Amino acid sequence: MMLALSVGLLIGGAVYLMLQRTFLRVVLGFVLLSHAVNLLLFSAGGSERRGEPLGSGLLGSVTADPLPQAFVLTAIVIAFAITMYLLTLAVTGRGESDDDEEADG
Repeated sequence: MMLALSVGLLIGGAVYLMLQRTFLRVVLGFVLLSHAVNLLLFSAGGSERRGEPLGSGLLGSVTADPLPQAFVLTAIVIAFAITMYLLTLAVTGRGESDDDEEADG
């Protein structure tokens, strides 16, 4: 239940930030959305049913499912790359538009 509430709060905050006009808030909204998706993927593995990733034995009922953990790790790497790309666009795009407006005026 707590995991579902955390995902809901993160998605709500992400939507609020993505609807703002400044590009930095859109990037921060994307970061929150990626965290929410990571929690959602991790909860798909049944975090309440199973314990640690490597249990005491090799039984399927004791060990955690490694597939959602692999999805989350991949999603973290992809979200980091997209965040760096968006921040680069925010920095380079802002400088050019400000210079053009000052030169024309």
